[in-house]
Formats: sequence, C-alpha cells, structure tokens
Amino acid sequence: MFRPGRELSRAFYREVVRPQLHGRPHAAALLGWGSDVLGFDTERSTDHGWGPRLLIVSEGAADLRLELPEEFAGWPVRYGWDDVAPQHHVTITDLPPWLVEHMGVDATRDLRIEDWLATPQQKLLEVVGGAVYADEVGELTRVRERLTWYPDQVWRWMLACQWRRIAQEEAFVQRAAEVGDDLGSAVTAARIVRDLMRLALLMARRYAPYGKWLGSAFGALDHGDGLDRQLRATALGDAYVAVARRPNALGITEPVEPTLRSYHGRPAEVLDAERFVQACLATVTDPALRALPLIGGIDQWVDSADVLSDLQVYRRLMTNFGH
Repeated sequence: MFRPGRELSRAFYREVVRPQLHGRPHAAALLGWGSDVLGFDTERSTDHGWGPRLLIVSEGAADLRLELPEEFAGWPVRYGWDDVAPQHHVTITDLPPWLVEHMGVDATRDLRIEDWLATPQQKLLEVVGGAVYADEVGELTRVRERLTWYPDQVWRWMLACQWRRIAQEEAFVQRAAEVGDDLGSAVTAARIVRDLMRLALLMARRYAPYGKWLGSAFGALDHGDGLDRQLRATALGDAYVAVARRPNALGITEPVEPTLRSYHGRPAEVLDAERFVQACLATVTDPALRALPLIGGIDQWVDSADVLSDLQVYRRLMTNFGH
C-alpha cells in the first residue's frame, strides 16, 4: 500500500535517524528535489528515485556519522536512478552551504532584488514547500519564513510582467483562426491558458512548480469564480473576465473594469490586459524595479528545464536584472 514520501521520511527520521543524534541540536526536513517534497507523489513515483531521505541541518555537521539499515519499511535506504549511483539520501550539512548549493544564494541573509528574480519558483518551493520534522535551533524556520513569498514590490512588478504576457498575445487567437490557421490559434490559446494559470497562482501568492505539477498547484486554489472550468474548456472570454475580477478583489491597485472589448474594432474580443499592466506598475515605487524591462522573474521568460534546474546557468542570467 502506497505511503506518501513525507510520511515515510518522517518515520525514518523518528525511528532511525533521531535516536542517533543523541540530543544534538538540529533540524530535520524533507526538502529539495522530488515530487514527494511538494506532496505530489503517488504510487507511480516509487519507480524512480523515491525512498526514505532526509536533510539534517546541524552546526559542525561534518563529524556526524550514522548507521543506516539496508531497508526501512520495505524500501531500500540506498537507491539510485538514471546516472545516480545507489547511495543513501541522508544529507547532513550546515544550512548556508546547503542553500548555496541548492538555490545559488545563502538565504539565511536578506536576498537582493536580483536574487529573487533570478531564482526559479520551483527552487523556492523546494525550500518552503517541503516537510519539516524538527527545528530545534529555529534557523531553518526563519529561512522558510523569509522565502515564503516575494517582497511586496517585487510581487507587484511581477504581476505587471505576467499581465504583459497576456496583453501581447490575447488578440492572436482570433487573428490566427481568421486566416484559417486553426493550429496556430490553438497553440496561442494554450499559451494564454498557461499564462492565466500562472497569473492566478501569482495573485494567490503561491509559487508555481515546474510544468508537471503546474495544473495540480493551480487546481488546489479556490476557483469559486469558475476559472478552472473555463480554462479546461478554453473559454478564454469568460476566463479573462474571471481573472480580471481577482485583482479588484485583492485591492492592491486602483479598480480596473473587468470587461471585454473589441481589439481595435476587429472581431477579437479581448480584455485589453495592458490596462492591468499599468494599474500594477502604478503601485511599483522601487526605482530599481521600475528601471527594468518588463520581462519578469526568470520563470516568466525562460522555459528550458536545463536552465531552470541548473543554478550555475540561471545565476549567470542575473545580468538581465542589473547585476
């Protein structure tokens, strides 16, 4: 019977690892890579890189040595996948170097604007979205609280950038269909659906996971306005109106009329999302953000998993944010 990875690792910590720490102050958590960190694992997940694992944070951790069994609860403690050789997955470390290795920045300190914008949301989720089983010192909890969500000004600027993505393509669905390019119209509609999903997560102050779990994270939001049903049906007009009402409900900008209108007198019925771009920008007072091109955080303009999963690559892109 399937047992979620969060539960398996919690039991592994309590029964195997914690007794060997002999009262040493520490934090224990399931953080980092893997669907189990976000609670999205299923029985299917167990066929690939899945099993008991832990992050143990303790000052001067290099001298800790654990005696680990070959199996726990019927699962191998040492396992591998693809080009990863079989090994145990109990990482014992100080927190700052783990954060630098995982995210590219020591988040025990305040992050700069460019750090926030250059760090993929999946990487942030892998720190704040996992399970913590113990934190006796409190350092890990403080880091997770610091990373829970973007600073207010960064958030507002990213909202403007996400609205800009929609503004740039909302008229193209009809225009492509008008010339008989049904495939092009469908591709553009699908892009807009994804952008609306990410916009909804952004407005709800929820980091968006990478593509495999984007729909699951979006589906967990409150969609009393029917946005989820409208997007499944690709009913873009209704979806535009629903999503346009949300910033007004948040009250973070001056109210913007959430109605459709003709695109320059053409048949396309659009939201004219640029109105929402400007409403968000009007609340951004930070001069460093106002000086940036409206490309957004790295997830808003980079799709490549080879970039978003490799901190050596995405940290080099900080030059796009003035660093």
